[in-house]
Amino acid sequence: MIPATDGSPAASNADAGHPDAGHPDAGHPDAGHPDAGHPDAGRAAVLVEALPYIRRFRDAVVVVKYGGNALAGTGGTPLRSFAEDVVLLRSVGIKPVVVHGGGPQIGELLRRLGKEPQFVDGLRVTDADTLDVARMVLVGKVNRDIVAAVNVHGPLAVGLSGEDAKLITAAAHAGGLGFVGTVIGVDPSILVRLLSEGLIPVVATIGADESGQSYNINADTVAGAIAESLAAEKLVFLTDVEGLRADPEDPGSLVRKVTAGQLARMVESGAATGGMVPKVQACLHAVQAGVRRAHVLDGRVPHALLLELFTDGGVGTMVVP
Repeated sequence: MIPATDGSPAASNADAGHPDAGHPDAGHPDAGHPDAGHPDAGRAAVLVEALPYIRRFRDAVVVVKYGGNALAGTGGTPLRSFAEDVVLLRSVGIKPVVVHGGGPQIGELLRRLGKEPQFVDGLRVTDADTLDVARMVLVGKVNRDIVAAVNVHGPLAVGLSGEDAKLITAAAHAGGLGFVGTVIGVDPSILVRLLSEGLIPVVATIGADESGQSYNINADTVAGAIAESLAAEKLVFLTDVEGLRADPEDPGSLVRKVTAGQLARMVESGAATGGMVPKVQACLHAVQAGVRRAHVLDGRVPHALLLELFTDGGVGTMVVP
């Protein structure tokens, strides 16, 4: 069993060496100022709290995996909130790369077509018809929805899939899953070019092998591989749970901060099940491969991405090497 916290009130985000760690405004010249109790002071405090994080992460690459479960909220509210977060990251000098899933959306269309989705260890069994549906949903629907939501705020987002510019080279996944792919290689050149132009890449996780055969690849795995290829500062998974739990059935067992070693034991203990398995494995592999931090949080929470990256407490789980 993994402890739910490391005992630090800022366990989810702040590092011991953070310039403001444990010391928010303690020596600020306005501490005790007669306006300190002003009703708007709390909003200003949030901005001040965010400042050191904005400074630290400026020019850093942050890969954000936006899960289909997080996207599946009502009325488009989660997507609008997510788009605002991504645009704000870019506006303060951070370089976001969005990698998206679309599992619920694929499943919905399959059921409308009379096909019942099947999964093995969190991976969708994909025959030729299912692959066609996955490409239509991921590249033609979900990708375009995210790009459109971001571009409401300006000409910023560019949609692409792993097939574009040979971004993701894939091969068939072992285990008889059909056209489910595994990542063989990532060529981030197209992403680097887009980031250098101040653009926000939005990646659908369809890849192809050397012969041109397409594969549906788990988005968690792709996000981890892209984060590694870009030497990202952070890899963030937005999903439909608040983070990693020591006990999958107990929401009160949320783990705020966990090391790679603890995470490996978490997998062995069975604390990660179903669709959480690829996320945990991607987090583990990424931090071991040089990504400084990986995060898992509930993307349905308004502005969860900003709360995790720019506040001391954060809102999810942070994985450290």
